[in-house]
Amino acid sequence: MINSFFYNDNKHTVTLARVATSSSSKLRTMPLEALTSTAPSFPSFRRQNPTTLSCHVSFDVSGLNTRRNRTTKVTAGSKVESSSFPLEKKRKVVEHVCLLKAKKFLSDEDEKDMLDYLYTSQYQMRGIVAVSLGRISNDNVENYTHAVFMRFQTKEDVTRFYENPFYLKVLKEHVMPYCHDLVNVDYESEVEDDMIPIFRKGEEFNYGVEFVHLLAFDDSALGAPVEDALASLEKLKKEFPSLIVQSTQGSNFNLSSKEYTHAVVTRFRSSEAFEIFVGSTEYRDVWRSKFELITRKTLPIHFSVDPVGKEVM
Repeated sequence: MINSFFYNDNKHTVTLARVATSSSSKLRTMPLEALTSTAPSFPSFRRQNPTTLSCHVSFDVSGLNTRRNRTTKVTAGSKVESSSFPLEKKRKVVEHVCLLKAKKFLSDEDEKDMLDYLYTSQYQMRGIVAVSLGRISNDNVENYTHAVFMRFQTKEDVTRFYENPFYLKVLKEHVMPYCHDLVNVDYESEVEDDMIPIFRKGEEFNYGVEFVHLLAFDDSALGAPVEDALASLEKLKKEFPSLIVQSTQGSNFNLSSKEYTHAVVTRFRSSEAFEIFVGSTEYRDVWRSKFELITRKTLPIHFSVDPVGKEVM
């Protein structure tokens, strides 16, 4: 089932389909040592389709390019010259990542309750542009089990989000009873100035793999070395539009959570696309030549985003 929400201002009326996301615990084999993992043990569940709600987002869309662009087929090969979204002017957005450590004996019913409340928070609060969340598919050294990604319009929206009574109630009643720890990372980035990539709506965003990579760079590397490393990674990803739908990265400005200095969030078209990219020689070379010597801590996690109605195994 597809729910809808509406944006309206003096110049534009935009109807955006809201497609529920779910997660998969299917094991994904990853080639780098830092990414090698097995899936955490949680019961299966089916995501609930929440009731249709109306959400009014005050996002200035004047001048946006709203045309749809063709998709490209995932190939195990190689770089593709064309891109999902042509190079155009950019628009700033603010990305929020929250990683959760669920209690050991979390039931499928409690897990569904927690994820559904977090997902539908976007319909109760202003400023949230997009949400993606799910059960983490890979083991990780910090033992995080679930991930939440949210996109906001401005830093001020993120500040209001943390203080919002509705969100605080969701944490108190539907998240923390099932989790014993969490970490938040917030960063500013840019995306294509187009309705689809900004709101992460449309066919290309209905499924795939969300790859969240938290990084802690050495203090001595902050500045030019870090900027060079991130620029090299961004350039590489632009060469693989057949594998990657969208990627953002930036410096963490969350003062209450400085364990990680930067974050990178990448939406892959499929699990196969994810595995092809992280296993590629190009990615390995960029990581080893640009990141390894200046990174003191890294936390890569990924989770599956499935079409509505697909049962999670």
